[in-house]
Amino acid sequence: MGKAEKILSKMQNNPRDWRIDSLKTVARANEIEWRQRGTSHVVFIRSDGQTLPVPARRPIKPIYIKKFVEFVLE
Repeated sequence: MGKAEKILSKMQNNPRDWRIDSLKTVARANEIEWRQRGTSHVVFIRSDGQTLPVPARRPIKPIYIKKFVEFVLE
């Protein structure tokens, strides 16, 4: 099990107190791109064109972590 898989598993079990860097690590491992052009949100982009904006403030609210996990696993 790689680092990104461990992070994703921990996110599923506990969606509290995550940083945007952890989301980027999981996204990179799952070939999901992201962009943040001087805004307060990071937009994750899957290869099928689906997007998910996530506020970059810490800590990220649990609802965004749950949405991110669903976004990665779909």
